Amino acid sequence: MSLVRLPVSDRLGRPMHDLRISVIDTCNFRCPYCMPAEVFGENYLFLKKQELLSFDEIVRLASLFAKLGVSKIKLTGGEPLLRPWLPELIERLVRIDGIDDVALITNGALLESMLKPLRDSGLTRLTVSLDSLDEQIFARLNGRGHRLDQILSAIESARAAGFSPMKLNMVVQRGVNDHEVVGMASHFRNTGIIVRFIEFMDVGNRNGWSKDLVVPSRELLARINAEYPVAPVAPNYRGEVAERYRYLDGGGEIGFISSISQPFCGSCSRVRLSADGKLYTCLFAHTGTDLRELLREGRSDDEVLARIGRVWSGRDDRYSEARAESTPDGRPKVEMYHIGG
Repeated sequence: MSLVRLPVSDRLGRPMHDLRISVIDTCNFRCPYCMPAEVFGENYLFLKKQELLSFDEIVRLASLFAKLGVSKIKLTGGEPLLRPWLPELIERLVRIDGIDDVALITNGALLESMLKPLRDSGLTRLTVSLDSLDEQIFARLNGRGHRLDQILSAIESARAAGFSPMKLNMVVQRGVNDHEVVGMASHFRNTGIIVRFIEFMDVGNRNGWSKDLVVPSRELLARINAEYPVAPVAPNYRGEVAERYRYLDGGGEIGFISSISQPFCGSCSRVRLSADGKLYTCLFAHTGTDLRELLREGRSDDEVLARIGRVWSGRDDRYSEARAESTPDGRPKVEMYHIGG
């Protein structure tokens, strides 16, 4: 029997289309803009196993989100490949009626050994986070001594294994790695890998964000265009956050995610589910709705579906646009490692 959708829109007319599921809050990196090592030390208390959503709970919730209009799922963390038996979860998610696309974002450190089970699970897309091609800068940014060649080898192996098109995310910070932008674009030209340059965002409360560290996408675009001329490409779908460009010589595609300089709240169709089962309607939210509690209280699908629908229909988040219009209000925000990027 085909899925009966009950599409829901928020107060600004935005549909629910993309679901980001954090499957674990721990990570084997200590990126300064997400999980700085001086805060998240060896004794930091992450979620216990019983506090994480089980695979049964994740699949049940994903099926309910599909009924409300979600067709795309991306698995995040923390580092999602740290979650034991993750391919089993993917196998179940790809079979959900109404879900057309299941993707995974990873730092790549564990990717090489997981490629075959991930492919066999039905995973369709991969995104790798990589902020530098300089060994010393990369070591400083990952904070745990991971080697650059290990990540580059995993990326090439994933491409050879048929993950296409792959995406690569680079968070750009002025004075840290912005001098590498053209080099990053050059390295992945003609490979089929789409590099997306992300403006440094004020996610969470601990990453030392300052607008002085933000390099506007238009500046990055100008740098790349001067070396490799590009032209704009239409979005793949309404609500796509990256502005797309193609190389005029056929060398592939790049993208820019410009939450600071060009907020895209007006078309945002993303809903987020944290590793402990809280629903967040914005990357910059400060509170979430506890769906895990509803499941473990024994609530029916209809009751949980109604709660999700009420939360989304009451949504009026537009943090990035409000930030652009005035000084940020300084309120606490959920940390990125809880809900992915």
